[in-house]
Formats: sequence, C-alpha cells, structure tokens
Amino acid sequence: MSRRPALSLEAVFREEYGQLLATLVGRFGDLDLAEDATSDALEAALSRWPVDGVPSRPGAWLLTTARRRAVDRLRRDQTYAAKLAEIQVEQDRAFQAPSADPVDGGLPDERLQLFFTCAHPALAPDDRIAITLRCLVGMTTTEVARAFLIPSSTAGQRISRAKNKIRVARIPFRVPDRHEMAQRLPGVLQVVYSIFTEGYAASSGENLLRTDLADEAIRLGRILHGLLPAEREVTGLLSLMLCTHARSSARAGKDGEMVMLEEQDRRLWDREMIDEGRTLVVLALTGGSPGPYGVQAAIAALHDEATDAESTDWPQIAELYGVLATITPSPIVSLNRAAAIAMSEGPSAGLEVMEALSTEPLLQNYYPYPAARADLLARLERWSEAARWFERALGLAGSEPEQRFVQRRLAACYRNAPTPEDTPGF
Repeated sequence: MSRRPALSLEAVFREEYGQLLATLVGRFGDLDLAEDATSDALEAALSRWPVDGVPSRPGAWLLTTARRRAVDRLRRDQTYAAKLAEIQVEQDRAFQAPSADPVDGGLPDERLQLFFTCAHPALAPDDRIAITLRCLVGMTTTEVARAFLIPSSTAGQRISRAKNKIRVARIPFRVPDRHEMAQRLPGVLQVVYSIFTEGYAASSGENLLRTDLADEAIRLGRILHGLLPAEREVTGLLSLMLCTHARSSARAGKDGEMVMLEEQDRRLWDREMIDEGRTLVVLALTGGSPGPYGVQAAIAALHDEATDAESTDWPQIAELYGVLATITPSPIVSLNRAAAIAMSEGPSAGLEVMEALSTEPLLQNYYPYPAARADLLARLERWSEAARWFERALGLAGSEPEQRFVQRRLAACYRNAPTPEDTPGF
C-alpha cells in the first residue's frame, strides 16, 4: 500500500471508473449489475484507502473487490442470477456464431468494444452516445448534458431510456462483425470526440483542462486508426485531436488562468504532435469528398502552422467552416465561421453574422456564443453592450478558469464604459 493523500482518490476513481465498468460488463453481461458492483467497490475504497493508503495497483484492487461484490449480489438474488444466465447463453451463442471479424484479432481494448456495443442500432442515436459517455466513460450527467447542449434532466432521461432498452431487448454485449462495425463507427467517433472535448475544455471544476480524458480519447483514436487505417474519418478525428491537443500546454497560465489562442506562447506548443497531425490530415482529405472531422482537422492545422494570430490564414479558415456547414449544418459551426470572419474582415463583419444567430435555440445556453459576441463588441469599444453579453456569458461559464476569465473581461468593460456624466444630454 502506498500512502498517497486522500485528495488523490477522486482522480484515481475518475481514471479507473470507465475501464472497471467495461470489464465487469464484459464479464457479467449486465450493465445494472456492473454499475452496482462498481459503486460497491468505490464505496469500499472510500472507507479503506484513507486508512490503509491507496494500493500500488488501485485498478486491480477495485476490480477484485467489484467482482466479489457482483458474485455476492448474484448469490443473494437467484432470480437475477437466472436472468443473467439467460443473457450469458445468448452471448455465448453470439460469440460462437461465425462472423467476419473487423480486423485480425478483433478490438484489443475492452472499453472500445463496449463503445461499439452501445452504438447498437436498436438504441436511438442520441441515447447511444449519452449512455456510453455516462456509463463507460464515467462523465457525470451534467457533463453529458453539456456535450449535447441540453438540460441535465434530458440527459438523464436519455441514459435511463438506453439502459432500459438494453435490458428489455437483451442487447448482447459482443464485438460487432465487420458490417455492423461500419454502421456503428460514426457513433463511436462521436463518443471519442466528446471525451476529447470534455478533456480539452472541462465543462466544470477548478481546472480548465482534464488531460486524463484528452489523453484517453487520443489513445482510443490511435487504436481505431491502427485497426481501420483506410477509414478517412478515423484518420481525420485523430488528426484533429492531435493538432488541437498540441496547444494544451499554452492554454493555461502558471496560475491556471485561461489564455486565449491569439495570446498563447506558441513556443510551448508540441511540434512533434503537430507534425503528426498535419501528416494525418493530408490522408484524411485525400481520396474523395472530405468528412467533418477531416475539415475540422484542416482548420486546426492552419492554426498550428501560423507563427501568430495575425499571420493565420483566417479567410481560408472561414471558407473551411463554410464547407463544414454544408456537410454538418449547425449553429455552432456558423458561430465559429463568424469568429473567423471577424478575424479576417473585422469585428463588425463577424458581429453581423453572430447577430443573425441570436434566435438559434441551441445557442441560448451555449457559453461561447455570448462570450464571442461580447468580445467583438469590446473590440468595437461598445463597452456597455459588451458588458451585458459578458454578464450573460458569466452565468453560463462552466469551469472556474472560464468564470474568472469572463469576470476579468467584464471588469474591463465596466472600467471603460461611459458614466452617465460622460453621456451628452439631448
């Protein structure tokens, strides 16, 4: 046993939760049982580790404890055990049936296997992603809600609906064959990107970044790319994550405060990661019409190539967002395009596009929209208007660094805004 401080328990749990749950689901074939056993193991750790110390192999300790708790539950509940036995028989038949394995050796990562399981077509598309993020990634319901830009209650309903469907329809936990994998791949890519997004810009908490999630998403992206090198969108997603994550070291200052892209010290960017991402983006864009991840990767690569914000090819970035809007129309894509237009044509031009998006329902609770609009108003020295939009952004900012950043910008607007004595009478 090591004597790590109790404060590390949260980090350990966050790191181990998804893999632990995935292993138990694969072993017992029942998501509810796996969740209960995982919760039991975590409760045991909370009780034991502060006294005995964190084990040198916390994951192994949790898995052993969770397996014992699962077996105990089965012994106590014979009805549940009988139902589970039926599910296991179905799984055994599925595994024994001949299938065209997607790649030699199948999927080497247990969690990734279950990502494909939860992408089952019997589940509604949004429900598939919600349950994967909540149960297999370990994101909170609030974090899942932010990924979808929906209320937490709605996210909870999606998760419950998916779990119930898996239970009632007896969806088997097995690796899909080649044909099924192709159908489910877009949903799995969306899950991996959602993990990365939460890692690169945490939706809550005291830290701007959650590098554990970003690193995990890139790890999964590398596995997928190794298994499916001809899938251009897999290549595009990996490129996008690498080109974006390469800037992580410059995103927060020494005090943990958020640093905007144009103010970052680009000497801190990971050039090796950028080079790898730029190589991959060429592959992602070669051989036909580009996919959304490939286009986003191209945008990220353009940012990485520039020596500073002024020399960035903003017109091309704006054009690429226009291409992206034709592939996957979204108010968020339009917002990003507006920001690029503001950099290439001036804040007034960008603000005009943003104002046209003001009634979009998806943007009403989306923190970057009021923050971006306030920023353009501040650049135009329309301080009072900028303050109102920064106030709105402050109410939507998730992480503490984001909140402090908006507070500083808001204070600057208050300092610069004209007082009533400065305003001429009429």
